[in-house]
Amino acid sequence: MTTNPLPPVAWTQGVAVVVPCHRVTRHVAGVIAAIGPMVDAIYCVDDACPDGSGDFIEREVRDPRVRVLRHAQNQGVGGAVMTGYRQAIADGARVIVKLDGDGQMDPALLPAFVAPILRGDADYTKGNRFWDLRQIRQMPLVRRLGNLALSFLAKASTGYWDLFDPTNGYTAIHAGVAAHLPMESISQRYFFETDLLFRLNTLRAVVVDVPMDARYGDEVSGLKVSRILGEFAFKHLRNLAKRIGYNYFLRDLPVASLELLAGAGLLGFGAVFGSWHWWQSAQAGVATPVGTIMIATVAVVSGLQFLLAFLGYDIASVPRRPVHPLLADRAAPPG
Repeated sequence: MTTNPLPPVAWTQGVAVVVPCHRVTRHVAGVIAAIGPMVDAIYCVDDACPDGSGDFIEREVRDPRVRVLRHAQNQGVGGAVMTGYRQAIADGARVIVKLDGDGQMDPALLPAFVAPILRGDADYTKGNRFWDLRQIRQMPLVRRLGNLALSFLAKASTGYWDLFDPTNGYTAIHAGVAAHLPMESISQRYFFETDLLFRLNTLRAVVVDVPMDARYGDEVSGLKVSRILGEFAFKHLRNLAKRIGYNYFLRDLPVASLELLAGAGLLGFGAVFGSWHWWQSAQAGVATPVGTIMIATVAVVSGLQFLLAFLGYDIASVPRRPVHPLLADRAAPPG
């Protein structure tokens, strides 16, 4: 990352905005102009933009709150946001909002994202474009269907079963929580928002959805479903396994851990035992003994019941108590 020396920020509200900039020169000046007075600093991160977003902002924008940061190489939206987070934390921000520079996100909604954090009700807030069913029609059908599928996968992999629209990039975070994120380990590109939610769950951070309307104009999305489908599926499964390992076997060992082990063991045994004996009976041309069928059936049904009990526990254990007051003096975890 390269940057010119930045003057100190005159904090009043303690609110900073991070704007990742890559091919946004048509919209970014208007986005910055619409950011209200509650924001003390605006970090525009030129992510090796081929259109020279950083130079454009320095040339065209006169807002004294703006600070331009530059990447020598493109790092993706996640890398740009992490750069902004680091600088805002170093400068002393209290709440950091991530706002895209393409005009999709209404800066007038910014107080709604910041307020739950300043009140102490949340550690992180994110937009939810599915809150008002009347507004969903504005979202292109492909994005609508994709978000429905991704939202279910994200619920399982992140542990935030009460959230929706996981890829929504309009977010705000308490700087004390952001400082404890393993920033080098967070996905830098299209999986960024969902991976960040997974990392927040490992910190037991409280996340709140903020209703917002879907806004689409002439912006160009680089997201290709066919290109990221396999990557997203793999990363969701990876994060699910890591989350279960962290929360149920390393950090704690609640009764749900035993339910998971019993459920997986019984279901696996029932499936293998039943399939093996069915195959043997089919090869011999005889009926499978009733006792054998009952053993497999009881094992499978019992396994499913244990897994459903585990799922119920996992859904009920969504973090409810904000952690940023507890993290003030703790060192950041390793990546």
